[in-house]
Amino acid sequence: MNVRIIPLTVEQWPEVSAIYAEGIASGHATFESEPPDWASFDLSRLPDHRHVAVEAGHVLGWVAASPVSDRCVYAGVVEHSVYVAEPVRRGGIGLRLLNALIDSTEAAGIWTIQSGIFPENRASLRLHEEAGFRVVGTRQRLGRMSYGPLAGVWRDVVMIERRSPKM
Repeated sequence: MNVRIIPLTVEQWPEVSAIYAEGIASGHATFESEPPDWASFDLSRLPDHRHVAVEAGHVLGWVAASPVSDRCVYAGVVEHSVYVAEPVRRGGIGLRLLNALIDSTEAAGIWTIQSGIFPENRASLRLHEEAGFRVVGTRQRLGRMSYGPLAGVWRDVVMIERRSPKM
C-alpha cells in the first residue's frame, strides 16, 4: 500500500461523506443519523486538523477535530472523529490518521484530544489505546439513538482522551 496522509479538502468530500455514512450505518459510530453537508462540516472542523488517507487518488479514511468550547481556557482541547472505509479497516490506516492528528494538534499547541466511543465499538477503543488515548470513564445512557435498528435505545459512551506529553 502506498498510502499518503494529506489535508482534507472539499475535493475529497464525496468519498469522506460516503465513509462517514458507512460508519453511521453500522449504528456504533455516532449518534448522527446522516453526514452533514460540506459547508456544515467545513464550519465545524478546524482546517489545520483534518486529514485524509489516500491511495491511488481514493480516500481510505479521514480524521478531523473540532473545538470543544469557545472559552479561552479550553483553547488547547479538541474533540475528534476518525473513520476508515470498511474494506481497509484493521490495516493501520486509523493509526496513521490519529498520528497525523496528534502531530498537527501538538504543533499548534493543543494539549488534549478527546472523544466519545460507544462501548460496542471495541475496534475503535483498541485503536485509540494504541495511539496513546486513555479511558476517562463511561457516561451511562448519555443519548438515545434516533435511527436504525437501535432507534429509541439509550446508549452509553466511553469518554477517552490523549494528553500531550509535550505540554
